[in-house]
Amino acid sequence: MSDKSETIGDIIARHHGQEGPLLPILNDVQAEFGCVDSESEAMIAHGLNISRADVHGVVSFYHDYKSEADPRPVVQVCRAEACKARGVERIIDAATKAAGERVKIETVYCLGLCSAGPSARTGDDLHIRLDADGITKLVENA
Repeated sequence: MSDKSETIGDIIARHHGQEGPLLPILNDVQAEFGCVDSESEAMIAHGLNISRADVHGVVSFYHDYKSEADPRPVVQVCRAEACKARGVERIIDAATKAAGERVKIETVYCLGLCSAGPSARTGDDLHIRLDADGITKLVENA
């Protein structure tokens, strides 16, 4: 048994007996490997005794699950209506320019900080009231 298979087996075992374990398992696999690839989908389906189509349907529905790992740091920029109203479109060019090929700028639609936008997230850290200078510094430090 491979290390990946053992790790996914451990993740599935950790969530055994929980109601609706699929999303927590997918979250843990994504965190561990940086993606939920087709091999992982098959192992999860087998471990939960559900079809691979059921697993793939969930993986393909949620944009946070990636089929391939990307080693670059990610800055998620909220482009929902409230952040648009607070000027996020004026700072996107600065974020993209600062990112180059080193940092991945990812659009998300609502970080739940509507009154304090424009906002962004790096890992578990939330950043609010961003302007062009703020987003540039954030991306450069990612």
